[in-house]
Amino acid sequence: MKEDLQKVADIISNSKSMIAFTGAGVSVESGIPPFRGPNGLWSRYDPQCLDLDYFHLNPVESWKAIKSIFYDFFGKASYNGAHKVLAQLEEKGLLKAVVTQNIDNLHQEAGSKIVYEFHGNSQKLICLQCGKIYLPSEVNLDELPPKCVKDKKILKPDFVFFGEDIPEVAYRKSLQAARAADVVLVIGTTGEVIPAAMIPTEAKRNGAIVIEINTEESNYTDGITDFFLQGKASELLEEIYTLIN
Repeated sequence: MKEDLQKVADIISNSKSMIAFTGAGVSVESGIPPFRGPNGLWSRYDPQCLDLDYFHLNPVESWKAIKSIFYDFFGKASYNGAHKVLAQLEEKGLLKAVVTQNIDNLHQEAGSKIVYEFHGNSQKLICLQCGKIYLPSEVNLDELPPKCVKDKKILKPDFVFFGEDIPEVAYRKSLQAARAADVVLVIGTTGEVIPAAMIPTEAKRNGAIVIEINTEESNYTDGITDFFLQGKASELLEEIYTLIN
């Protein structure tokens, strides 16, 4: 492992257009459970609360679950060492962008500037009528559903619900970054969620070296991964960062 870590550190040091592709595993260390799996959120909540049609028909019921998951619970989470190292790599000029499936805003809170959010951001609420954006702190979530002060329409969290398209700008910029990348860090993702899962594959197709950091093997491991580092993202990234400096 030590030898691989040094090789990876050297590859990162010499990269010119590296990106990171992150999933739920990065935020697990911050206390945010994944949606899928035996201890995932969908074992405790009905996924239909995030179905767009259900949301429009049953906004109060949807918002009760949404508030519980994303604001009472997620809202207390803080970024961890993995988020911080990615921000530091960007600051050094080694990381050009983070493409994330996460909606928790923790990459930005850790200091990352260029973040393409494939599935949106739970820390913004949007009025579907006028497009006004609110922060959760600007809205009274004790009165559900929250409404826009301008037109009294129901606010929706600004992330992708079932039945909704991927944000066009994030999708386009993610693909551009992947096609330009010479290295891609795949961190904390199984590669199961389509179309996000195509980002590392697109990078590999264009010649990128794929470095995977996961606690378990993923859909990428035997297919496109060049270096597989098994373990906690924060510990491995902190170790790699030490070897870079």
